[in-house]
Amino acid sequence: MKPFTTGGSAEYRVITFESVTKRFPDGTVAVDDLSLEIPAGKITVLVGPSGCGKTTTLRMINRMIDPTSGTITVDGQNVLDVDPPTLRRRIGYVIQQAGLLPHRTIVDNVATVPFLLGRDKKAARAAALELLERVGLPTAFAKRYPHQLSGGQQQRVGVARALAADPPVMLMDEPFSAVDPVVRKGLQDEFLRLQTELHKTIVLVTHDIDEAVKLGDLVCVLEVGGRIGQFDTPERLLAAPSDGFVEEFLGDDRGVRRLSFVGSEGLDLDTTRVVTSAGSSEVWRLLVDSSGKPSGWLAPGAEGDPLPIGRVFTVGRDSLRAALDSAVLNPSGDAIGVDADGKVVGLAGQEQITGALRGRTPAPVSAGAASAAVSGTASGAAE
Repeated sequence: MKPFTTGGSAEYRVITFESVTKRFPDGTVAVDDLSLEIPAGKITVLVGPSGCGKTTTLRMINRMIDPTSGTITVDGQNVLDVDPPTLRRRIGYVIQQAGLLPHRTIVDNVATVPFLLGRDKKAARAAALELLERVGLPTAFAKRYPHQLSGGQQQRVGVARALAADPPVMLMDEPFSAVDPVVRKGLQDEFLRLQTELHKTIVLVTHDIDEAVKLGDLVCVLEVGGRIGQFDTPERLLAAPSDGFVEEFLGDDRGVRRLSFVGSEGLDLDTTRVVTSAGSSEVWRLLVDSSGKPSGWLAPGAEGDPLPIGRVFTVGRDSLRAALDSAVLNPSGDAIGVDADGKVVGLAGQEQITGALRGRTPAPVSAGAASAAVSGTASGAAE
């Protein structure tokens, strides 16, 4: 097994907690006998209420905090056997406010770690410029300073800086929580796009369950005191909470969230109410134009102008959650399914959409089995 300190991005890292406890000097137990295996090349999200030990757990991986007892290993190497500065240079770290150096330009902020690792300044800056483009920022921003960027742009720079040393492991502590919802969604989507290219081992902390189920390959719900409530894939977590605490934390709308994990390709769509001309009818009908695209709703018995449509969903590409949203926003209560060109394929009622979940209730699994489900390998982590 190659030592962690010489790793590169192609060498994925498994992070293992074995009976880890963190007790602070005042007697507070932030993490209590935590055993957890974080699979390589995937996103594992730690989520839970305030005081559950999420950030403490994260920071013990790069030794910003050392455990009181137990062992944390990265591909079998105890992190306590690695010099903290050396360890941190090989682990990307993204925090809530980006943490950029205000007196340095954007390009020099990103180039900081490669320069510390021995690259000459010219090579480090060239790599930084490539990373800025990769996270969706124009190279024209390179000579600006942090205060000249918006909050969302600063967070992108923070992600670029964390990637600058090409670390196999990235730790992210509520990286998108300091920006508005629109910017946050854009950052989340960009982050997922990057991960499909890079396949880093990522541990991300959030307090937002919607963000957890959107970003995580695995989600670990922690209870106060740093104990595992449930460690599972997002779909299984939403389908079968392990106990009352997890169910309450997930909230009343977990069923709607679960629709995000079911594709819309299997819906039985109604085409009988899709028409090309107006006229009286006892049922709601969708009027389409000459190209087959939706132009308005014809209400039962109405002979006036068509009512405006709400939103559509793309069949086979969008999830059942998008289909349900379409149904709720259309006056007829029907979702409008379209193809990639925007042409109407058919209509689906709300009962059809929610009924597509029947028979899809996966059983919850242990922490180890959850890791195996994602990584394809057996795990020895305790429940």
